[in-house]
Amino acid sequence: MKTEIPPGETPSPLSFRTENYEAGSVFKERRQPWCKVGYAVKGVVEAKVEGRRFLCPPHYAPWIPADALHACHTRENVKFVSIYIDRALCTNMPERPCTLALSPLIKAILADFADRGITVPETDADRRLAFVLVDQLLKAPRRESFLPISDDELLRPVINALQANASDRKSLAEWARSLGTTEKTLSRRFQGQLGISFNEWRQRLKLVASLSLIEDGKSVQSIANELGYSSASAFIAMFRRQTGTSPTHLATMTTSQSVSNPEG
Repeated sequence: MKTEIPPGETPSPLSFRTENYEAGSVFKERRQPWCKVGYAVKGVVEAKVEGRRFLCPPHYAPWIPADALHACHTRENVKFVSIYIDRALCTNMPERPCTLALSPLIKAILADFADRGITVPETDADRRLAFVLVDQLLKAPRRESFLPISDDELLRPVINALQANASDRKSLAEWARSLGTTEKTLSRRFQGQLGISFNEWRQRLKLVASLSLIEDGKSVQSIANELGYSSASAFIAMFRRQTGTSPTHLATMTTSQSVSNPEG
């Protein structure tokens, strides 16, 4: 049974919400007169913004401009932070939806607000923190989408299968044969529809899968094995290339945040 997620509080000029949502929760399609950033602390949320699909893994967040038509749903249990920002503070932010890479400082401020139950910053100290967060969002690296997805009839079977089993090592040529097409056609479809190659898309998917496994406390070696890597070093190299840090360092940060915010 799907659970509808209610809209958040009107920002004044900012508001925050941290909630745990069960698999199958739905944020119905709507427009809101403020800007929004959605951050999955644990799990992955699928969002649709102005017709474009985004996956929201930990450490990457969709930027939703004011009045943009958007909706989201969860395929698994997630802990999700929503940041609502008055449009007057967003003049230097992108006019189109995109994905932001969240800095450790952003995540630390959000964890602190969640730990203290702050939804609207009211004290001078909390307002200063909130404006530091906005400044960090302005500086955050931007991507069109970290892990784009598509309903294209040729791509969807591949996307669905790999989302269900990220360790699947089937090559692009093997996928093409199973779909009755050519490797060249399938390669062009990935690049044309998603803007990245099949291999890059699969690496990003494995990164998304690894984030949840890291949060579950699994070792680097076991994660590498589970995701089909030939060695732990190959997994670490991919992880560092995509995130700029090591899985061990990220695991340490995740553990420290869980200690400071035991409800996580």
